[in-house]
Amino acid sequence: MNELDFDELGPVDYLVVEFPADRTPDGSALPLLLDLIERDVIRVLDLTFVRKELDGSVVGVAIEDFGLTGDFDITLFAEAASGLIDSTDLDTAASILGPGCSGAVLVYENRWAAPFARALRHNGAELVATGRIPTQALLASLDTLAS
Repeated sequence: MNELDFDELGPVDYLVVEFPADRTPDGSALPLLLDLIERDVIRVLDLTFVRKELDGSVVGVAIEDFGLTGDFDITLFAEAASGLIDSTDLDTAASILGPGCSGAVLVYENRWAAPFARALRHNGAELVATGRIPTQALLASLDTLAS
């Protein structure tokens, strides 16, 4: 990535999604991901699929071999590989998967925040912490407030 790209870069996040061992992913989320990309909300840097075998070993799975169904072109995601994810990252991600489960590891840039991040960097500021509130925890808090 050259300096101009770095200057334009928004915050980068990752997520790991686990698919149950007894169900083939249907791909219904991919058109929604494509919509975020087309609206320039995010930029997918890496999208990798893995499976954790019953013996605990981890194997990579090509997107076209993942068994996804639906009316979309999966090859759009097959080339999402920036090189940021290495085998250690995949092993770490797969370690949280249940035996027999498959997972997707997604690394993405928050394009919507790039101008804000650029302005902060130009002012000498730097992001020193991030976090997420799990949806379940948020719903539990809202339920507590409502009662």
